[in-house]
Amino acid sequence: MELDITQLMKDISTAVSAVLGKDVTTIQGFRDRQLKAIAQQSALITAGIATGEITEETREFFLDSLQDMVLNFLKTLQGVAQVTIEKAWNAAVTVIWDAIEKVTGIRLVG
Repeated sequence: MELDITQLMKDISTAVSAVLGKDVTTIQGFRDRQLKAIAQQSALITAGIATGEITEETREFFLDSLQDMVLNFLKTLQGVAQVTIEKAWNAAVTVIWDAIEKVTGIRLVG
């Protein structure tokens, strides 16, 4: 019995797509909420600067806070993406190991 490469490619694609599809939806929801908050905060700061409520003395504080907000968003996004990549890798390797085990009859993982 030989390994069906075409079927293995389909199985890997299905497994990885299932993980990516689910996690991408989660990432998009997080991204959308964070971007909305950043945009709203930007609008508040802009209005504060325009009206003089945010003075030259406090402007740097508010702008630094906005920079921190963006940095935290991107670091979190990077972490979530890393976890998604790991899940996709696990799904692909599981499919490959299962296919090899099925053909060889040898259990690869204890």
